[in-house]
Amino acid sequence: MESEIQRLVESQLGVPVASVQPIAAGLGLRRFFRVSTRGVPATLVARVEAPEDPAGRPAGIPPEPPLEPLRTFLERHGLPVPARLGGDDARGVALLEDVGETSLADAPALADPAARRALYAEVLGWIPRLQRLSATPEEVPAFGRRLDRAHLRYKGELFARWSLAAALGRTPRPSESDAARAAFERIADLLEDAPQRLAHRDLQSRNVQIRPGAAGARPRLAMLDFQGAFLAPPEYDAVSLLRDSYVELPDDEVTAHLDALRPALPDAPAPGEMHRRFDLLTVTRKGKDHARFLYAAHERGDARFLRHVPATARALRAAAPRVAALDPRLADLAAWLVRLPERPCAP
Repeated sequence: MESEIQRLVESQLGVPVASVQPIAAGLGLRRFFRVSTRGVPATLVARVEAPEDPAGRPAGIPPEPPLEPLRTFLERHGLPVPARLGGDDARGVALLEDVGETSLADAPALADPAARRALYAEVLGWIPRLQRLSATPEEVPAFGRRLDRAHLRYKGELFARWSLAAALGRTPRPSESDAARAAFERIADLLEDAPQRLAHRDLQSRNVQIRPGAAGARPRLAMLDFQGAFLAPPEYDAVSLLRDSYVELPDDEVTAHLDALRPALPDAPAPGEMHRRFDLLTVTRKGKDHARFLYAAHERGDARFLRHVPATARALRAAAPRVAALDPRLADLAAWLVRLPERPCAP
């Protein structure tokens, strides 16, 4: 693959390649390489498609659509996505602007509360902009995808299979697994009437990159890994960012960011409604993340993400009592969330 990328860069961009180095990937199977050249641009990133892990999406739901035309659509509307420099669509290779090696999760500024709040406010500012966009599914396939009951059922199945045992400290009984699945179905009921707006879908700190030396009109932050975008309740991206498994924010900051975001959203939900959906989506999103971390360790032998299990458990534990107060049918699920261990799970 490195040789193919080198040939592609040299033939399309006309610059000699000095090196092609793999970039550490996340839980997905897509591969990335940083290309150093002896010309301009000095570096770029090669994004290489790979068959999806079927366990990463609900049965019957099609795989994520290609990066294009969504990337071009977002770029045209001023969202800070990496520029496309070339590629080979038949081979699933895209040559993209290198937006740096430092993600928001790694930003030294996070140690400074004021700088951290400013960075997060900038990212949260993308959410209303995304939610004001519209297109037909034929123009941009993301608008034909949505967070529906099948997706929420899938998250419940993952939680019942992988995380419930961690909460119980033993293998769940069939009735307990069924109750966990039923609770996620109830959450789907409670979210049924939420507005559906375009969401990045994975707007967490590892998918926000800090451009080196950005100045002037050029945005300092860039969004990555947006090809899974779909329609979802207005709070979905805020959950991904503010209840991140990789960066834990103080509760008062989370509340302040939500209060600032709410009036900027196109649908501008009432404060109580926003917080209600935020908690429900926290349970489904972080419940899925918790389960996927365990799945990756046990089924793939990839234990890198187990160190993020404690933060994920804390996010779920924090939402549990508020979710239990919403509906008595969520009480058992909330009780299990509270019992999730706040320690790395053994692979």
